[in-house]
Amino acid sequence: MRQITQIMVGMTALALCCMPGCVSSEKSTKVEAQYNKYCFACHGTGAAGAPKSGDSLAWKPRLAKGKTTLLESVTKGMVGMPPKGRCQECTPDDLRALIDKMAD
Repeated sequence: MRQITQIMVGMTALALCCMPGCVSSEKSTKVEAQYNKYCFACHGTGAAGAPKSGDSLAWKPRLAKGKTTLLESVTKGMVGMPPKGRCQECTPDDLRALIDKMAD
């Protein structure tokens, strides 16, 4: 009976993480580590005019251009930000997740 209960709990957790909008803890941990390593110095403090994380007013004009355009700018670099914010191992999906984290 105990084994069946463990299987059911595992299946429930798996089903919940497959629901739209669910972010796995592994992915969120990766995004958090990348943010802390590559983004925080500027986006956590506003250094060099970077829009601060969570500042919806600062992010609004950037997001208005569309996430595709914003991703292009991040990938190529812009103003004082080097290409990919120096996160060369970041994939386009990683960069999208980082943008989402900062723009929320």
